[in-house]
Amino acid sequence: MASLLPETAQKIFAPETLRSAAKQSERCHIVPVRLRRAIKKFLREQEEPHMQRKVLRLSESFNEIKGINLQLTTSTSKELVEDPLKSLQQSKRWKIKSSYGDIGLKYRDEETAAYVASRMPAVYSACYRVLREVRRRLPGFSPARVLDFGAGTGSAMWALREIWPRSLESINLVEPSKSMQRAGQSLIRDLKDLPLIRSYDSIQALTQNISKSERDHDLVIASYVLGEIPSLKDRITIVRQLWDLTRDVLVLVEPGTPHGFNIISQMRSHILWMEKRKSRKCVDASDQASKDTVAFRRGAFIVAPCAHDGPCPLDNTGKYCHFAQRLERTTSQRAYKRSRGRPLRGFEDEKFCFVAFRRGQRPRQVFSKPWPLDGMKFETLKEQHAKRNPEDLEIDFEDQFESEAEDIPYEEDPVSYDSDVTETDAIDENDEEEEEEAAHADLGSGWGRIIFTPVRRGKQVTMDVCRSTKRDGSEGSFERVVITQSKNPTLHHQARRSLWGDLWPF
Repeated sequence: MASLLPETAQKIFAPETLRSAAKQSERCHIVPVRLRRAIKKFLREQEEPHMQRKVLRLSESFNEIKGINLQLTTSTSKELVEDPLKSLQQSKRWKIKSSYGDIGLKYRDEETAAYVASRMPAVYSACYRVLREVRRRLPGFSPARVLDFGAGTGSAMWALREIWPRSLESINLVEPSKSMQRAGQSLIRDLKDLPLIRSYDSIQALTQNISKSERDHDLVIASYVLGEIPSLKDRITIVRQLWDLTRDVLVLVEPGTPHGFNIISQMRSHILWMEKRKSRKCVDASDQASKDTVAFRRGAFIVAPCAHDGPCPLDNTGKYCHFAQRLERTTSQRAYKRSRGRPLRGFEDEKFCFVAFRRGQRPRQVFSKPWPLDGMKFETLKEQHAKRNPEDLEIDFEDQFESEAEDIPYEEDPVSYDSDVTETDAIDENDEEEEEEAAHADLGSGWGRIIFTPVRRGKQVTMDVCRSTKRDGSEGSFERVVITQSKNPTLHHQARRSLWGDLWPF
């Protein structure tokens, strides 16, 4: 048990609301019925033969592009000198020229169909997980105008409609592939109450065809697209353009690989550095009366996953910050995916990296909004035992067994997943919203992030936590936290139920 000292802290957090506010992960996401049906209908209309072979070929293409992108800076100039023809053939096959520079695999109709069958549910689940956390961290944020860069077949757009079904008014999609555009339009053909949706081939086409008043978007998202652009210069140019089109929140999502993390880390550092430089220039050129206004309008801070706006403590450590979302495989994924000779599981784990920026200054801590554990006095297990009555003794069978760390953040579910056995259009939108409104993890720092899977051994839980070291969120550190039942049974109870990606109130 924990006793709360200040009355203001007691109104905000109790041990139960701490657990609710810290929860950000989701054990197993079920792709909505509407999307599953749209995918099945789209694949039936395509009538593509040998789909399983095409899905396998697409997966191999992703892996080869990933390797080519990593080796580009060291191998391109050498190949141009030694074998210009080889380099030219390779670039023709794997790269297409656009206003963004060289970008990845050129999607024809067969690659697009394979992508919808195998990758779209996983990309949707990762986007849903990220946007759901943005909603939890920013409970008052309801975007009306949205830009989806690198929209592909519309995975992020489907997630947006699930997260903010009532506030969306218009969605601008930027996707250079005509095949992807056609597939996205086909998938939403039967949906009702859609916002205004417009598609463009490039950011330049977007800015030329809309008025200046429409260029400010409440939310801009770029998911699984920056990794297909091998040039760091081109990536920075694109992200700066996206930030200029952002009025409030910018979200970047990449695969959960070292390469994906490097991209997210580079873009994170660049935007924070750029906004700090702009703020310094404006403040230096302004008088004292306007400094507060300039500071409020300028700047950027991290909504998630970082607990601070300082340099990433994982840079140059050999570790990388990423998360995982388990999803129930759809019938198309089970039909076309292979599992290297073993029975195909009913679920898969999509690993991803992300960062969400917001314009302005990070909310500052004041006494009315303390850090989560400010003013909380925890009793040790010995003190709790001294207070209890003999008739209140209960056996905790959970702590009699040791649980080892896993490669994935979820326990194996013995239930055989089959997402299409019982399909229903019933949508319980209010249940999750009521649960999330029970507690809110404040953005004014104090909440750390569990980066890797917690290790539970007996009555001890070890966690790797990235947290802020200053109350203004300007610096952070990566630390290993050990929680024992004897010293702090209340936090130990929370730690045992924490998952990879959850927040930690330290």
